[in-house]
Amino acid sequence: MMIKEVCEVTIVHDDVVSGVQKMLPDLGGMVQIFKALADETRLKIAYSLTLEEEMCVCDVAAVIGSSVATASHHLRYLRDQSLAKSRKKGKMVYYSLTDNHVHQLVRIAFEHTTEGDKHGDC
Repeated sequence: MMIKEVCEVTIVHDDVVSGVQKMLPDLGGMVQIFKALADETRLKIAYSLTLEEEMCVCDVAAVIGSSVATASHHLRYLRDQSLAKSRKKGKMVYYSLTDNHVHQLVRIAFEHTTEGDKHGDC
């Protein structure tokens, strides 16, 4: 049986709406995180950094099949959004995810996409 996608009548539960509105934080920071990870190349880089704790720019470029300049651009973007951090060792620059939260976010998104439609309708 197909469930309609909209309510058949409009009834706004003011107490629920008011309570949720009062608890909603500024979501600008979250929007920036998801915007950064919405790019397939950057998400591939972030996922790669869940597999290897740290990677140099050259290795990231090889993984994503790009030039070092392109990889560096994407890595800087992830760093600017506080999703990755970098360190210089001699002539090499290494990147890693900023913290375990970023690691978990990427891994949870992956797990969600691979679990299929096990949950059904609520």
